[in-house]
Amino acid sequence: MPLNANHVYPAEDPDFQAFPSRRSVVHSTKGIASSTQPLASAAGVRILQQGGNAADAAVAMAAALNVTEPSMTGIGGDMFMLFYNASTKKVHALNGSGRSGSKTSLEQIRKESNLGEQEKIPMDSVHAVTIPGAAAGWVDAVHKFGSGRVTLEDVLKPAIELAEEGFPVSELSGYLWQQTEDHIRRASPNGSEMLKKDSNATDGFRAPGPGEIMKIPTLANTFKLLAKSGKKGFYEGAVAEAIIKVTSDLGGHLTLEDLKNHGDQGSEEVDAITLHYRGQEVNKDEDGIKLWEHPPNGQGIVALMALGILEELEKTGKIGKWSAKEHNTVEHLHACIEALHIAFSDAGWWVADPNTTNVPTQELISPNYLRERAKLFDSKKANDHVHHGSPAHNHSDTVYFAVTDSAGNGCSFINSVYGRFGTGIIPKGCGFPLQNRGANFNLQKDHPNAYAPGKRPYHTIIPALITNAKDNTLHTVYGVMGGFMQPQGHIQVLLNMLVFGLTPQAALDAPRFCIGAGTPEVGKVMDQTVYLEDGIGEDVVDGLKKLGHPVEVVKGVERGIFGRGQVIRVHHDGKQIVYSAGSDHRGDGAAMPA
Repeated sequence: MPLNANHVYPAEDPDFQAFPSRRSVVHSTKGIASSTQPLASAAGVRILQQGGNAADAAVAMAAALNVTEPSMTGIGGDMFMLFYNASTKKVHALNGSGRSGSKTSLEQIRKESNLGEQEKIPMDSVHAVTIPGAAAGWVDAVHKFGSGRVTLEDVLKPAIELAEEGFPVSELSGYLWQQTEDHIRRASPNGSEMLKKDSNATDGFRAPGPGEIMKIPTLANTFKLLAKSGKKGFYEGAVAEAIIKVTSDLGGHLTLEDLKNHGDQGSEEVDAITLHYRGQEVNKDEDGIKLWEHPPNGQGIVALMALGILEELEKTGKIGKWSAKEHNTVEHLHACIEALHIAFSDAGWWVADPNTTNVPTQELISPNYLRERAKLFDSKKANDHVHHGSPAHNHSDTVYFAVTDSAGNGCSFINSVYGRFGTGIIPKGCGFPLQNRGANFNLQKDHPNAYAPGKRPYHTIIPALITNAKDNTLHTVYGVMGGFMQPQGHIQVLLNMLVFGLTPQAALDAPRFCIGAGTPEVGKVMDQTVYLEDGIGEDVVDGLKKLGHPVEVVKGVERGIFGRGQVIRVHHDGKQIVYSAGSDHRGDGAAMPA
C-alpha cells in the first residue's frame, strides 16, 4: 500500500504479525521490565535505575502505557497487582477495581437501557462506566509496596514527559487507534483530545498512524494533578468534576460522592489465592510449584481450577505424562480445552464481588471439588453440556506487564479500560477514556454477579506469579492479557515452560488456542468454538474436530484474540540472581534489562 501525506507508513492490515518472530531471551541480574510497549518498558527501567523497586517501576509503566497505548489501558480503568516481597517471601495482592454508582439499581439500569435479564449492558453505554480504580491503585501500590526511594512524582514523570513532549506511535497501537477513530468520535463530545490535529481531516482531527508523533497534553495535566495531590488529585477537584459532568450529560448516575468515597477507601489489599501443582513431575526437586492468582472479583480462579483439574486427570490416568514431542498435540490440547471449559462454567456463575456476595473461593479450588469436576472429562469427545452459567467473551483490550528488581522482588501488574478505548467517553480536559467494565455485570436478579449499587463486576484482568513450592522463592512473574483469554494463556504458557521445557520467549511464541471467543447471551452456555492459532498443525485441527470440537483457525492480525504476554523467570547462578525474560511477538513490546 503506498504511503500518503498523513502517515509515516500505513497501518491498515499490518503484516508485522504475518510471521512469527525470532526473539532471544533477555537476561539481567539487576531487574527487567517487560511490557507491550518499549517506551513503557524504558520508563520502568528508568525508575529501577533511580533506585525504585518493582512496584515503583510497575506504576511508571502503567502510566506510560496509558499514554502510548490508550486504546488498551489507562487511568480511566482498573488495575490488579501481585507483588512478591523477596525479604518476606510473601505474595501480596492489590485490588484496584472500581464499583458501580451508589445511586442506581438493577431495575433502573434495565429500564433506562431497555434491557431484558438475558441481555448485557452495551459496551458503549454510559451505564457500563464504573468508578475508575486505577488511579487509587497506582498511588497505593507506590505507598504500600514501593521502595520509598522515589516519589510518586518521580514515578509519573516519564509518562508526563511522553504525553507533553510527544511519542512515536507504534504499529499495533496505531492500527487500533485508526480502527477505533469512529468510536471515539461517536462516544464523546471530547474525542478530539485523543486524536491528532490535522487540518485535512474530519473536524480537524484524526487517529495517529504508526511512526507519527502524538501528544496528549490534557493527560499530562491529569497525571500532574495525581502526582501533586495523590488520590485527591483524581477523585476530587477538576478531574472528578469532569468525569461526573460528561457521564451525567449522557444519562449516567455516578456522583462526586461516589468518586470521593473511592478515593477515601482506596484500593483493597486482599489475600492472593494459590494452587499447589505437582503434576507432570514439574519442578520435582522443589515439590512442584505454586501458581498465585488474584481472588474474585477477578477470574484468576479459572486458571487455578483448570490446572487442578489437569492434575486430577493425571492422577486418575485419564491423561498421561506429556513429553516434549506432545506439545500442542490433540491429546494435550483436548485436555486443556476441556479443563478450561469446566472451570469457566463455574466461574461464570460464582465470580463476583466478595464484599457483596458470598463467593466460595476456597471450595472451588479444593482437591475434593476439583476431583468431582474432573469426572466430567471424556478423552474421546468434547463435552458440550457443562453448565452453571458462563462468562460472555468479548474481544477486550488490556495491558499486562512484569517487573523484577535487583533485590529479588517481582511485580505482576495488569491495567485495563476493558473494551477498546473503553466506552470512548472522555471527560473534558482530562485526556483519557472511561472504562466499560460494567458491561460484565449480569442483569439476572438472583445471579451472584447481578448489577447492584456500589458493587464491583466480574473482572477479566488477572496478574499471575509462580513460586517454588518448597521454600516459596520466586520462580516466574508472568501474565497474558486479552479478556477471557487470560486464564487460558496462564495455563498454556505455564505448561509450555514447565512441562514442555520452552524458554520464556518460546513459551510466549508458541501457537495458542482460545475457547469462547464469540459473544454468547449472558447466562447461556459458553461458546464452544475452539479458535486455533495459525501454526498449529492441520492434523491437530482435524483431530480436534473428530472429537467434536467446532474449530476455527485464526490468522494475521486477528491473532490478537490469543492475547499478548510477558514472562520473567528467575534462577540463580551460585549466589547471583538471574532474570530471564520474554515479550510476546503478537504485540509491539520488549523486555528490557535494568
